[in-house]
Amino acid sequence: MEDDRSKRYVSRLTRNTLALILAGGRGSRLKNLTEWRAKPAVPFGGKFRIIDFPLSNCVNSGIRQIAVLTQYKAHSLIQHIQKGWSFFRGEFGEFVELLPAQQRIETSWYQGTADAVFQNLDIIRSFDPAYIIILAGDHIYKMDYGSMLADHLSNQADLTVGCIEVGIEEATEFGVMAIDDDARIISFREKPQNPAPIPGRDDVALASMGIYIFNTKFLMEQLMRDADEPNSSHDFGKDIIPYVVKHNYNIHAYSISGGNAAKQVYWRDVGTIDAYYEANMELISVTPELNLYDKSWPIWSYQEQLPPAKFIFNDDDCRGMAVDSMVSGGCIISGAAINHSLLFSNVWGGGGGRS
Repeated sequence: MEDDRSKRYVSRLTRNTLALILAGGRGSRLKNLTEWRAKPAVPFGGKFRIIDFPLSNCVNSGIRQIAVLTQYKAHSLIQHIQKGWSFFRGEFGEFVELLPAQQRIETSWYQGTADAVFQNLDIIRSFDPAYIIILAGDHIYKMDYGSMLADHLSNQADLTVGCIEVGIEEATEFGVMAIDDDARIISFREKPQNPAPIPGRDDVALASMGIYIFNTKFLMEQLMRDADEPNSSHDFGKDIIPYVVKHNYNIHAYSISGGNAAKQVYWRDVGTIDAYYEANMELISVTPELNLYDKSWPIWSYQEQLPPAKFIFNDDDCRGMAVDSMVSGGCIISGAAINHSLLFSNVWGGGGGRS
């Protein structure tokens, strides 16, 4: 009975929440992969796009009011969302809205993550949410935002920051925080040169995942205050969060590394070529940390209509086969042996030998 009440409680929270997915990132560290598309539109895992993971997390968490903020080379991203995410029912108040940089308030493009939200405040007001969850559109992970919302409400927080433990060497690329015994954030530094480790664990720091839950009124107050700051870069990690922590607002951390979310541990920042490659190759292991076959938490995407993968020829010196691999639709393996590989859609492998 308690479990049923808890589920209904979280459901009410998610129905009153607007998700804003920041999907305007240039992704320059991915080099040629982002030459013609924004980072959230980069293909991943054979048939998905990176943006599909935060979008799927929203749907699976019961959040069905979603706005995607775009800017850099957005055509591929917009096309993907229009084709694959148009199943929401507007008459029930469900939507995935696209919010391109329109210079609605300023005459410049988005100057930072906070400015991107600030320039859409009039649209956000029209949705009238109780809570706003701000998500990065360029990470690969599975997470129930409903649990984080319940934690936010339980703490009566003004802002809750999703966080994860990372190696101290990696922490220079993240916002790094320190917390007290009640998980209240007592310091926050964006991409510090010398990250502070978790007390008692010199090799690990507590890093921001770029996931923020705000009470709507509090968010609007802070965005308007920050917009008037001439020296601000108008960024959540560099400006908004350090300010509200310094001024003693009720800011809490929600960790997916353990404790209040012990089962939610998979999260990857695929911002470099090496990280992108490694995250893809992890998927072909026998029991990968990211289970794409999990029916209880499906990853939705635009499903291109392709024929099944095909393997042809079965001669000793010319056999189409794949071992320890994932092969997507539309692929033809003609007399070739594919080993320890991930093939995206419409790949041809052949030649009568090994490839």
